[in-house]
Amino acid sequence: MTVLPVALIHVTGVRRLTPRMVRCTFAGDGLGTFPTWPDQQLKLLFPRPGQTAPRLPEAPAGDDGMRWYQAFLALPEDERPWMRSYTVRAYDPERQWLTVDFVLHGTHESAGPATRWAATASVGDTLARYGPSAVYARPLPLDAPGPILLAGDETALPAIGSLAEALPATARATAWIEIADGAEEQPLPTRAHLTVHWVHRDRAAAGPDGALLAAVRAARLPADPALAWLAGEAGAVRSLRRHLIADRGLDKRRIEFAGYWRRSLTQDDAPTEEDLVEARERIAAAQEEAGRTGSEQAG
Repeated sequence: MTVLPVALIHVTGVRRLTPRMVRCTFAGDGLGTFPTWPDQQLKLLFPRPGQTAPRLPEAPAGDDGMRWYQAFLALPEDERPWMRSYTVRAYDPERQWLTVDFVLHGTHESAGPATRWAATASVGDTLARYGPSAVYARPLPLDAPGPILLAGDETALPAIGSLAEALPATARATAWIEIADGAEEQPLPTRAHLTVHWVHRDRAAAGPDGALLAAVRAARLPADPALAWLAGEAGAVRSLRRHLIADRGLDKRRIEFAGYWRRSLTQDDAPTEEDLVEARERIAAAQEEAGRTGSEQAG
């Protein structure tokens, strides 16, 4: 059975993890054969005002999702659901439940549609999901010898949590996580030896490029890391990556990075030149990895 690329999902549980993070569980069609991997991404679709569920176009028979997406873009803008990217925090194969953690950004007046929805979410509410597809799974060397570095802001916390749970017992990892204050700390269960440095914005000695970069710059990093995983605000992630390559001498092929959000911009806004540079770098890194893997298999 092929996992449906698009389906409605319904809230089965809501829990406030911290003052600024809400955990929602969902049930829905297609979750019986849901593909899973650490740091798994999918798109969530949020209803417009006056809608009880997102309006979705019909999925053409045999569609892999691309023709559906074109039909989605053709919907009138005031009826088209808002689409946002999120991390799958957990999946329960027995109950066929999906868990997503939502960061509550800003006040209700300044918040985006996803934050407004999550702040008042209740059991029975309906969203839609687009994906995920196993085609986009990125194998990470979590069992490779050598320490693992993790760094991100609160938007990266769900992914860091899923990575921590996937680490083998033999792994050694260190995480730097930027959050608003001490109330936003949360447990990160793992079998591995994980050291977490919480970077509190309310009392951090932030440099011009932000508190997270300042904390990593000041840190004594483990020697010869097997992997550095970076995510969060796009500009901060780019600065972190440049620091690890230029100042710490880390091989760029060992860095996995993603800009989850952009300061003063939303996912509805056009990509900036820096966004396009990041996308090209990610494509180049993926092609280089694919070429190296192919050569190894041929040999």
